[in-house]
Amino acid sequence: MAGGIGEAAVSEIVARALAEDVGTGDITTLATVDGEARCRAQIVAKTEGVVAGLFVVEATLRALDPDVSFAYRVQDGSRVRPHLAVADLEGQTRAILTGERTALNFLQRMSGIATLTARYVEAVRGTKARILDTRKTAPGLRLLDKCAVRAGGGQNHRTGLFDGVLIKDNHIRAAGGIAAAVARVRARPDAVRKLEVEAQTLGQVQEALAAGVDVIMLDNMSLDEVRQAMGTIAGRAETEVSGGVTLETVRAYSECGVNYISIGALTHSAPALDFSLEIVAQ
Repeated sequence: MAGGIGEAAVSEIVARALAEDVGTGDITTLATVDGEARCRAQIVAKTEGVVAGLFVVEATLRALDPDVSFAYRVQDGSRVRPHLAVADLEGQTRAILTGERTALNFLQRMSGIATLTARYVEAVRGTKARILDTRKTAPGLRLLDKCAVRAGGGQNHRTGLFDGVLIKDNHIRAAGGIAAAVARVRARPDAVRKLEVEAQTLGQVQEALAAGVDVIMLDNMSLDEVRQAMGTIAGRAETEVSGGVTLETVRAYSECGVNYISIGALTHSAPALDFSLEIVAQ
């Protein structure tokens, strides 16, 4: 396991990315670099943030050169500063140059997610609220995106539709109401232990409580509405705030006493953290 992800899953993701970038061959590197050439290189942070994804960089380079030497200077979840070398590597020059962009793409995306997550986690420090991700991830990269959230100190919501029940607005409409939707879930032989329902109004909060759900998601509610909802819930269910929460408002929402705050922006809008790969000797 690397970063909590199985090696086979990482290898599959890396193989798809390399196939996309390399295709039939890296014609520039093949033309300019001798096949027997070797080099030493470093991966260097160019901005401050939280690093995540070094194990994917290693997997990318090993896919091209199984004998590449890869030494970690920091671990995922570490805070880095500009000009800090985060890893040393040595191997075939062709392999390192061919894998450079793909490896850095993974590292920059994952580190950006980890950095933004850490900012939200810090903003709610001292409250009981926990920062969660959502399913708003890049298709094909969900395992890595969610791994990056963990590196930043956040927690994962559902991995996918298969490992948790979350009854949302369209499910409620299709089923004919919260009570009907909850009853249908509970009637299934594979019903999970924790059942979450989205509530967009205080009336729906009451319906969810009457149905005896485990978690109520307070969706796109104002601070005043969340405070009213928390008074109504009064500890009878766990609570999650979702929708439109920003770094500027997350502290205020956390101080309402909610258990969780889910932030889609962690994975769909995190700016990449800049890194470079620099050859230091041949």
